[in-house]
Amino acid sequence: MEQAGLVKFDFLGLKTLTVLSKTCEFLARRGIEVDLATLPLDDQATFALMSRADTIGIFQFESSGMRSLLRDAGVGSLEDMIALVALYRPGPMENIPKYVACKYGREKPDMLHETIDPVVEDTYGVIIYQEQVMQIAQVFAGYSLGQADLLRRAMGKKIKSEMDAQRSTFVEGAVAKGVDKNKASLVFELVAKFAEYGFNKSHSACYALVAYQTAYLKVHYPVEFMAALMTLDLGNTDKLNIFRQEVDRLGIPLLPPDVNRSEASFSVEATDDGTLGVRYALGAIKNVGHKAMEGVVTEREANGRFETIFDFANRLDASQVNKRQVENLASSGALDGLLESRAQSRASAEAVVRAASDASQRSDDLFAAVDGGEAPRFRLADVPAWSTAELLEREYDAIGFYLSAHPLDEYAESLARMGVTPSAELAGKLRDDGNAVSVKLAGNVLSKKERTSQKGNRFAFVSLSDTSGVYEITIFSEVLNTARELLEAGVPVLIHGNARLDGEQPRILADRIEALDTTIARNAPGLRVYVDDAHSLATLASVMERTGKGKGRVHLVLDIDDQEVEIEIGEYAVSPAVRSAIKAIQGVVDVMEA
Repeated sequence: MEQAGLVKFDFLGLKTLTVLSKTCEFLARRGIEVDLATLPLDDQATFALMSRADTIGIFQFESSGMRSLLRDAGVGSLEDMIALVALYRPGPMENIPKYVACKYGREKPDMLHETIDPVVEDTYGVIIYQEQVMQIAQVFAGYSLGQADLLRRAMGKKIKSEMDAQRSTFVEGAVAKGVDKNKASLVFELVAKFAEYGFNKSHSACYALVAYQTAYLKVHYPVEFMAALMTLDLGNTDKLNIFRQEVDRLGIPLLPPDVNRSEASFSVEATDDGTLGVRYALGAIKNVGHKAMEGVVTEREANGRFETIFDFANRLDASQVNKRQVENLASSGALDGLLESRAQSRASAEAVVRAASDASQRSDDLFAAVDGGEAPRFRLADVPAWSTAELLEREYDAIGFYLSAHPLDEYAESLARMGVTPSAELAGKLRDDGNAVSVKLAGNVLSKKERTSQKGNRFAFVSLSDTSGVYEITIFSEVLNTARELLEAGVPVLIHGNARLDGEQPRILADRIEALDTTIARNAPGLRVYVDDAHSLATLASVMERTGKGKGRVHLVLDIDDQEVEIEIGEYAVSPAVRSAIKAIQGVVDVMEA
C-alpha cells in the first residue's frame, strides 16, 4: 500500500469500549455522571487493584500469565501499565525478568551511554518501545526523526542489506558525536536486538488507558461494571460463569432471573436492604431469545407486573414465545413469582402457550367481549415438585451453571472433614517446580469426552463443577474402565489424583474415582435429629429403613416435659442426601452431625 502511495489505517472495534459506555449508562440511572476523558490518572485504589491482579474483566490484563506478571511487577502508575502491555507479548517477554529485577533494585540497569540513560530511565534500562529506538538513534547517533523512523522499520524487518546500510550510518553518526567506534557498533547490536521485539508505545498507551478506565470503574463502581461485562457476554455461558464467580468473590448479590424484575439484559437493582446487586438477564437464559424477552419486558413496563401465571400467559406475544422458551423460563426460576412449583410451571408450558395463542385470537376479534376482568384460567399440570437435586439440574440446563445453589452445598461439612480441596484453591497449593502433588477433589460431573490414544488405549477428559468453579481432569484407561458408570452428568464423585502446574493452570490426573455419597456414608459421623412433633417419627422411621445400615450413629433428640432426651436409634449409612431428606420432614427442627 505504501508503494502505491496510500496510507494504511487500523480501526480496532473493541467490545471493552461498549462495556465502559454501558457502565456509565448504569451509573447515570443513579444520577452519577462519570466522564472517562477526565478520570484522575493517579488513582491509588486502581493501581492497588492492578497490583493484586484482581483483573477479571480488565482489558488486556485478564490472562493468568498477565496476572502473574502484575503480582511480580506491581503497578504504581499509568506508565507501569503501558510498559506491561508492551512487555507481555511473544518476543518482549524475554525482557520481563530483567525489567522486574531492575525495577526493584535486585539488578542494576545496563548503562549503555550517558545520552541513552534518560531515554530508558522510565523502563529501568530495558528498551521496550519502538519510540525509544528512534530516540536513541537521535541522541546517540545524530539521526533526524525521519531517519530514525527508517532505522526502526529496517530493524523490525531484519533485511540484511538495509541493516548493513543503517549500521554504517549509525556508527558514523555516533563517532561524529565523539563516541568510540567499537562502542557505537556494540550499541547498534544491542538496539537492534531490542528493536526486533519493540512495541509501538503510542499503541500500548492507548491500550493501557482503556485498561486503566476499566480498572477504575471496577474498583469504584463494581456492581455497574460487572453488570455491563455480563451484558456484553450475554450469550457466552463460559464467560458468564467466570463473571458469576467474580461477582461472588466481590460480595455482589447476583439476583435470580424474574419475569417481573429482570430486563432482557443484565441490570443493576437495589435489594430490600439497599445493597446494589446484579439482576440476571432474561435474555441470558438458554434458548429463550433476546428479542422475545425484550417483548416480555416491554409488555410489563407498559401494562404493569404479571400477577399470576394466567395473567402472564394472557399477555404473552404468541408469535414470539413457544413451549421451549416457557419451559426454560420455568427451569431457570424466572416464573417462581407466578407459580411456586417449577415442576408445575414447566409441565404447564404447553398450556401457557396455548392460552397466549387464544388471547391473541381474542384480541383480533372485533366482536369479542371486553370484560377487563381477571385473565382466563386454564388447567395446570398436576405433577410432584422437583427434589433439590432435580431442581438444580434443570436450572443448570437452562442457565449453563448453578445459580441459586450448588449440589455440593449440602456436602460442605463432610468435604471439609475429609480434606477435599476446592478447585479454585488448587493452583495456589501446587509447587512452581512442576512436580505433581497428591490431591483430593469433589465435583458434580458435567461432561465426558472419550478419546483413543495412538497405542489404542481409551482415555477421557471429564469436566466437573464444585462450589468454587469448573475444572477438568484427565483419566487414563485403567481408571476409566473402573469408573465409567460414575461419569454421568449430574453424578457427585470424589477424585483421588495428582496435580501439577502446567503454565498457570493445574493439570489433574485421576488415580481413583469414587461415588461421593458412598464414600461419605462410609466415613460419616453420626447425626442428632431434633424433633418437636411426635407425628414425624413414623416418617423418620421410614426414611431410616430405606437408608440401610452403616457406621453413622443416629440419635433422636426430644423435648419431653421441658427436658431434652436423647435416644440412639441405630447405625445407618448417613449421607448428605439422607440428612437432607430427614431435615425436610415436618416436625424435624434441626439435623446436626454427632
